[in-house]
Amino acid sequence: MRVLMIQTPSVEGISQERVYPIGIVLLASCLQGYGHAVSILDMNLELDPFGALREKLLAFQPAAIGLSLRNIDPLGNRSNSFITPFLATVHWITTILPKAWLIVGGTGFSLFPERLMRGIPDLDYGIIGEAEVTFPALLRSLDNPPHLPGLCWRKGTRIKVSPPTTEFDMANYVAANRRLLDPVFYKGINNYVPMIGIEAKRGCELCCAYCVYPQLQGKRLRCRPPAAVVDEIESLQKDYGIERFHFTDPVLNVPRGHLEGICEEILHRKLKVRWDGFMREDHLNEKNVALFERAGCECFSFSPDGLGQEALDVLCKNLMEAEILKAAGLVAQTDVKSVYHFMVNVPGETKETSEQGIRFVEQLYELHSKKKNLGAIVLNNIRILPGTRIERMARSQGIIRADTDLLYPTYYNPSPFDTLRYQLETLTAAQKCHDEAES
Repeated sequence: MRVLMIQTPSVEGISQERVYPIGIVLLASCLQGYGHAVSILDMNLELDPFGALREKLLAFQPAAIGLSLRNIDPLGNRSNSFITPFLATVHWITTILPKAWLIVGGTGFSLFPERLMRGIPDLDYGIIGEAEVTFPALLRSLDNPPHLPGLCWRKGTRIKVSPPTTEFDMANYVAANRRLLDPVFYKGINNYVPMIGIEAKRGCELCCAYCVYPQLQGKRLRCRPPAAVVDEIESLQKDYGIERFHFTDPVLNVPRGHLEGICEEILHRKLKVRWDGFMREDHLNEKNVALFERAGCECFSFSPDGLGQEALDVLCKNLMEAEILKAAGLVAQTDVKSVYHFMVNVPGETKETSEQGIRFVEQLYELHSKKKNLGAIVLNNIRILPGTRIERMARSQGIIRADTDLLYPTYYNPSPFDTLRYQLETLTAAQKCHDEAES
């Protein structure tokens, strides 16, 4: 079967940051192994994405089309939505190739499967979460598929959803066939984010109040063998000259020893690469911080989220304020930059906690003042996502109504602290100017 895999618009038009769509390339590689003729289109790369889509549809004439809805909106407190261009993509396809089967997946879809299937009748099927097993099985039986993990289908006027699988054995993980989508198209585009993602594990055992990773990937950690991860990195460097990578894991340095094993393998092979990923503060110590730096870590990315112990507890971070500051003190002594992400105006915010948050930010700048290696402090309000504790809190507090459509940007930011983020951003901007003046 001829199958076209499409990464639908998932970045704002003004953004110059483009990320290689590892998800659809992995699936395309898998389908190719089953004998399907596969092609890929990343609409984010195109100056005229819908013109490129029309040209691809007419030239390739696929019988089935896999649509990846990776992001529903750009987050970062913005109100734009990627649902609009997704709807336009579906309409464009059904106008040009009305007989093609449309199958949607991706993280964005997995958050709102029933809502999207009900609202977009042209979608034939959806797949929640991991699709390496379900997608090939679906293509073998499109007219009458069996019950498959994560499958969404129509039964009369109802939408039926099977629970997703979170059991794919990462020991059987086969690296994407990059020849299906040449990484060279992404080289030189990004200023901040490494263009190539590496998946070292799936799953997250944490239970943060705002997060959907556990429901999408499961709570059990499934790790790839460190040597296999580095095989992929080495191949990308050798074949495509890629030297910067972003690990896509929910938390990179959990469980203990896995990232250490990857770094030791990088050093053993004498690879000169740079990488980053989100790390858990309470898993850092002097020894592994030094190891990560030697192995090419170019940014310690943290998402402690709570600006103080009260906020950490409300967000169910299972983390102590002292542990964050200790980790900051360790990485501040390196030659690697650090980035911290925090959520502002969390449930239970008071005048006292907001003042504590300001002092906490000041402490981080002080810790990094000697080496000036604090890359950024990113401040966001909480994007309310379905199935999270934050959603339940917001509903019980009347911040969102029973009929609030969370598909579109919805943030937890009630008064009287709805302007706290601006106050903190002013503080970080002033500190940045001060640091630049001294350098």
